[in-house]
Amino acid sequence: MRIVSLLPSATEIVCELGLLDQLVAVSGDCDWPPEIVGKPVLNEVITPSELASARFDQVVGQQVHNGRSLYHLDERQLAALKPDLILTQELCQVCEPAYDDVMQAARIVDQGVKIVSLEPTTLNEVLETIELVGHLTGKSSRARQVVRQLAERIKRVRSRAELVEARPRVLCIEWLNPLFVAGHWVPELVDLAGGDTFGLTGEASFELGLEEFERFKPEVIVLMPRGLDLQRTADELELLMAYDGWDELMAVKRDQVYLVHGDYYFNRPGPRVMVGLEILAKAFHPKLFSDIELPQGAMYKVGR
Repeated sequence: MRIVSLLPSATEIVCELGLLDQLVAVSGDCDWPPEIVGKPVLNEVITPSELASARFDQVVGQQVHNGRSLYHLDERQLAALKPDLILTQELCQVCEPAYDDVMQAARIVDQGVKIVSLEPTTLNEVLETIELVGHLTGKSSRARQVVRQLAERIKRVRSRAELVEARPRVLCIEWLNPLFVAGHWVPELVDLAGGDTFGLTGEASFELGLEEFERFKPEVIVLMPRGLDLQRTADELELLMAYDGWDELMAVKRDQVYLVHGDYYFNRPGPRVMVGLEILAKAFHPKLFSDIELPQGAMYKVGR
């Protein structure tokens, strides 16, 4: 089978199922696992790492207004690759190649190509997506094994977190300027890890005004911006620190502000979301989860 993945999360799933050799092309955002380096890239994209947060938000707004994606699909190269399966999405108009663009490009590929849109918004749907990709690629047995392993990790965290008496109020910030609270599966991760959050499972991320920010009185703040690595997130932390009242927030006073790599562990609905769950559990209740080993550099605490 010849597989094209236009989603970083789908690329991770495909490789987790042992299909790296059948992956013939990827999206420009696909960066995991490292073995995909050298695969043909079917699009050029403006990424957050190239622009300041406020400017990137402005560009995104303009693209949405114009009904366009930030991604420009190479139709000719796609046709030359003759894929059997294209994995894409419809959920976000600008964060990956637009579904309509993919459909248009697929018309010039040999008939019989299957286009599948992956749209998980909850943790359970993330697991179902892995099983779906397994079914589509003839790797159902391997997919069920992966899902069982991930479900065991979820169960381990949930069962311990149910024992905690105090659940901290948690804000997971997906974008810094303007402020956006992470949605979809992230509120569920917070809940499973033993925290209370400002958001609803399955719902999209949303903008948060400064007054709401202060009114929630967060005891833990986790910064997980899309498209930014840890260094860029640290560089833009001053956007939050400039807010009046920042030093008075309980999370800041208690040194409970964390930087994490959002794209690696939180923003992409793939297997590494379970690492995100373990990161949160260890941040909220370090003694209870002291035995969990995290990847090097997975989480940094911000001092005042």
